[in-house]
Amino acid sequence: MTKKVAVLCLSVILLVSTTPLRAQEGQIPRGIPHLDHVFVIMMENHSYSQIINNPNAPFANHYAKSANAANNYFAIAHPSLTNYLEVVGGSNFGVLTDNSPDWHNTNCITNLASGKAATDVPASPDVCPIGGEGTDAATPLIDTTNETSPPAVTAVVDIDGQLEIPAATNTSGKSIGDQLVEWGKSWESYQENLPPGGADGVNNSDGFFTSNAEMANAMPGEQQTLINLYAVKHNPFAYFRSVQEGTNSRNSLSNVVGFQGAHGLLEDLGSGHVPTLSFIAPNQCNDQHGRDNAGPSCDFDPHDNGTQVGLNPALIYQGDVALRTIVNAIHDSSVWREGRNAIIVLWDENDYSAVPNTNQVLLVVDTNYGVHGVQSGEFYTHFSLLKSLEAGLGLPCLNHACDSSVHVMSDLFAGDRGE
Repeated sequence: MTKKVAVLCLSVILLVSTTPLRAQEGQIPRGIPHLDHVFVIMMENHSYSQIINNPNAPFANHYAKSANAANNYFAIAHPSLTNYLEVVGGSNFGVLTDNSPDWHNTNCITNLASGKAATDVPASPDVCPIGGEGTDAATPLIDTTNETSPPAVTAVVDIDGQLEIPAATNTSGKSIGDQLVEWGKSWESYQENLPPGGADGVNNSDGFFTSNAEMANAMPGEQQTLINLYAVKHNPFAYFRSVQEGTNSRNSLSNVVGFQGAHGLLEDLGSGHVPTLSFIAPNQCNDQHGRDNAGPSCDFDPHDNGTQVGLNPALIYQGDVALRTIVNAIHDSSVWREGRNAIIVLWDENDYSAVPNTNQVLLVVDTNYGVHGVQSGEFYTHFSLLKSLEAGLGLPCLNHACDSSVHVMSDLFAGDRGE
């Protein structure tokens, strides 16, 4: 009897030690067919009405009709980084700012642990690497704690101006990247214009240089300033402690690569060797964000007023062409013809225009199987996207993706027989 008990105890210990830790995770969501590869392409800072029926975005409009479109889809909050974190982690993790990471700082107190949100108003330090557990930040109806610009903009709408989300005390500081690796799958963050040395410690880059001082040292007398094409605020995985420290080589900053060069997006698509999840962020000219020192075609929109009138038409067109190029490259890859795959294109948030403009954005789902031409009027958010990805990839729901009010996007990912 004693031997049997000992063997049973040993078996339990082995089971626990080999079972992935899934703190603050729920059940694996249902309602999405199994997916082999997913490509998420994040565009920037334009509302649904600024892209739909915009003559300077012909590809995005054609794609929204030929694939499946979410016509009642909302970003969660502001600014950009907050939404990127919510897409990959189901929480803002207490981060309501675009601040860069506090790289490799293992002594700082995370916003989850402190329960105090990082904001722009008042100003906060760089973001402590996300990890552990704790309390995230509430999502109010109206937000006044981020990149507001008095007196023109003093408040912006979160979500639809009707839904608010209280802070969650049981938030887990992990992302879908952590989950994928725990479950024997893989991920890459493809970041256009990442410098040759990789992502570690890099906040901005033009694809080679990472600071004005670096440019001046290499080219004395250079008068131009650094064009921030790569921005770490659009690379959410880099904010997580697990990725920064890279104790698991399959879940580290080596998972962050560029578009070109060895093991970049184009080479991986050409070889057909891509991860389970490909997170794709074009540079800040090609994602329609804009920069103020990269020429007229990349200049910021003249007016952030929620309409097409205030837009830089060249910036919209440049992003539309870049999006077309990426989608076509995925379609041309051999991986697109293997298994069940999906491309998701979405905008992170609206144009930061003031109340009463809502945070509605466009999301398109393109699959190599099932139905096409769906125009969905169901209410969805970034949390719905994460929950849908987890359902298709066989992962437990994470953080706010577990909320009972968050539904998977079954109509947009449906199979031929309503699978």
